Amino acid sequence: MVERLSTLNRFLPVWIVMAMAAGLCLGSLVSGLNGALSSVQIAGTSLPIAIGLLLMMYPVLARVRYEDLGRLRGERGLFLSSLVLNWLVGPALMFALAWLLLPDQPAYRTGLIIVGLARCIAMVLIWSELACADREATAVLVAINSVFQIVAYSFLGYFYITLLPKWLGLQAAGFQIGLWPVARTVLIFLGIPLVAGYLTRLAGLRARGVRWYEERFLPRIGPIALYGLLFTIVLLFALQGHQITEKPLDVVRIAAPLLIYFATMFGIAFAWGRALRLGYERTATLAFTAASNNFELAIAVAIGVFGATSGEALAGVVGPLIEVPVLVGLVYVSLWLRTRVFPAGPIAPVQLGHPTAA
Repeated sequence: MVERLSTLNRFLPVWIVMAMAAGLCLGSLVSGLNGALSSVQIAGTSLPIAIGLLLMMYPVLARVRYEDLGRLRGERGLFLSSLVLNWLVGPALMFALAWLLLPDQPAYRTGLIIVGLARCIAMVLIWSELACADREATAVLVAINSVFQIVAYSFLGYFYITLLPKWLGLQAAGFQIGLWPVARTVLIFLGIPLVAGYLTRLAGLRARGVRWYEERFLPRIGPIALYGLLFTIVLLFALQGHQITEKPLDVVRIAAPLLIYFATMFGIAFAWGRALRLGYERTATLAFTAASNNFELAIAVAIGVFGATSGEALAGVVGPLIEVPVLVGLVYVSLWLRTRVFPAGPIAPVQLGHPTAA
């Protein structure tokens, strides 16, 4: 049966907007909030925000099927295609869109580049289910991206934010960052929950088995990621309230390249899979893993490197607000394309109105 989008996830854009509004109200009512939040820090990030970031990441990484990494030998074509799309095409496309559409906004531009570098490891599992894609292949690609990001993210961040603009003569309008600030943030906010998620899955499977872990344990901890995200958004918007109320069109400007990015990546990956004759299920897997992003990591890096009140952090927060409804729409696009590009009989209709069991 096709997995259905849970009520929490289905209304994620609504919860995010409500969290933004709550944050704006909190920021206007509480004076000295920035100083209070900054009194205790972890790697330059206030303790409450750091806790929210770690809570976002842990349930997602406990869901990853690390044991499926052993299947790489039989998935070479799909693996290489995903690697190229996720780590070469995706970051390059976001870099180009950010510079083309936000040439006068270096902070937002850098934030979008950070989003483009954070590859899918979370909700793509749901998009894959809803679109009747290859569930096991998606699990393998998610596991690969989870581990690969530990090594690749820091170097690519340094390359796209510092080196490439310098080589292209664009550095005068942008930021330059060192390799270590990004690497340190990734190691803390991805490395710690990655190890915790892996150990949790390993212990859970050994003690109670796959069925208990997938059907009982994961549903219990899954909402924690959303609560951590919303908690972080409330604090971010409480700190950035004055900037947002003074420049509401900035959110629209940040959203524009994101919309183009998600649609373009999906189209490129779908055409790629069709050209390689991967079949619908694996083509859809390739498309959704390429179009989705790990906005939890993007927010963590933006805050850890540039601060909670930065434009980079605001750009990271806008990411999930745009990604969720766009990817839901692309699920329907994918199913529509299946009946026309890959005719192979009827498929189960996607339903988004009922809570999922996972």
